[in-house]
Amino acid sequence: MIVRIVAILMSMSIVLPLQAGWLLDNGNSTLKFVSTKKNAISEVHYFNTMTGTISDDGKATIIINLASVETNIPIRNERMQTMLFNVADHANATISTIINMSELDNSDVGGVYSTTNDVTVDLFGKQKTYSAKLTVMKLGDDKIGVVSTDPIIVEAADFGLEGGIEALREVAGLPSIATSVPVTFILVYNET
Repeated sequence: MIVRIVAILMSMSIVLPLQAGWLLDNGNSTLKFVSTKKNAISEVHYFNTMTGTISDDGKATIIINLASVETNIPIRNERMQTMLFNVADHANATISTIINMSELDNSDVGGVYSTTNDVTVDLFGKQKTYSAKLTVMKLGDDKIGVVSTDPIIVEAADFGLEGGIEALREVAGLPSIATSVPVTFILVYNET
């Protein structure tokens, strides 16, 4: 019996340190990007499925399921999945940064702080770090929000996406599709 209890306690000590302090609430979080075609028509798109954590030391990671791209046009969703993101070979993109959780430690609900952070995007095995203005909010005793104060401008060339954009332009018969894409997000995390 004692051996069994020791085994259970040891397995718990292995599992517990791996758990994150905060989990992303996908249903209340959004990551949106804007595409511009014909040099004049801009449209907002987003991803339906993301997971993420913030560890106790503040390391924040978001994993975006690229197949969940939503453009409100089913054929365009399929084309972006296959021609741009190549989800068969690259299912996810990862975004990471550090959130200073101690800034909210003594805050009441509604407490807010702003910061400029390095945000690293990992897509197609390539990484690019952007400077991002963020607002972090205490939404409840066990809930925080992280919002991009300004859009982050992502360049297709940083991740080798120019060929995919050109393929989309050709199949849609468009004169142009912009290769710079503004990205914004509202991320809600619940304490575990």
